Amino acid sequence: MTDRAEATRGRLMSAALEVIRTEGLPAASARTVARVAQANQALIFYHFGTLAGLIEAASNQAVDERVALYRSEFARVESLPDLLAVGRAVHARERRDGTMVIMAQLMAGSQRDPVLARATQYAISAWIDEVDGVLRRVFASSPVGDLVDSTGLAEVISATFVGIELYHGADPEAATRAFATIERLNTLVATINELGITSQTALRIAAIRAGRRAARHTSSASAHPDGAATEAAETHPPTPS
Repeated sequence: MTDRAEATRGRLMSAALEVIRTEGLPAASARTVARVAQANQALIFYHFGTLAGLIEAASNQAVDERVALYRSEFARVESLPDLLAVGRAVHARERRDGTMVIMAQLMAGSQRDPVLARATQYAISAWIDEVDGVLRRVFASSPVGDLVDSTGLAEVISATFVGIELYHGADPEAATRAFATIERLNTLVATINELGITSQTALRIAAIRAGRRAARHTSSASAHPDGAATEAAETHPPTPS
């Protein structure tokens, strides 16, 4: 690809994100994006195939750049308070730069467009991978590592963070409360880490047993979905009208 073509692709991707950020996804037509990029709209389809393809490429590139921006900070995290501090910094910067506005628009559009759904999944997965790596490192020498699935916890933390960002516009105080709740998780982890060897060993054994029971239950429910539904119905019978 020539330097000129690469520059055109870059302008189109920047323009697509700018339109979404300032005017919303419905306004991101090929004509509008091309006008902002000062390019022929036919170039959108030449370089990206579809308008959705352009938005996906632009979003993926932006996500890679944003995650890389914080990678060194994630690498220095050695505890949950460290991770929380990075989370607060990410929260402040991403809101200031308007990237969460784009995420909100893509999430809304993903309900109808599989390409935008793929872009949204890519964005969330990129953050989950970073947080998962941090949690694995932080919990490596802690009995908490046996009590929680780091990937599952990373998904919860990332989903919570996205929710905080999306809800911030309606209730800014919600972010403060949510971060405070996550901070209390560190108190629980610190308490577990301070337990004696005997108590920590008992916790590990209990966690392993609970994990095995959960795995058996999940496997059974997957193999017999009708049975699981019947069991749920029997446990929670419908209320008579």
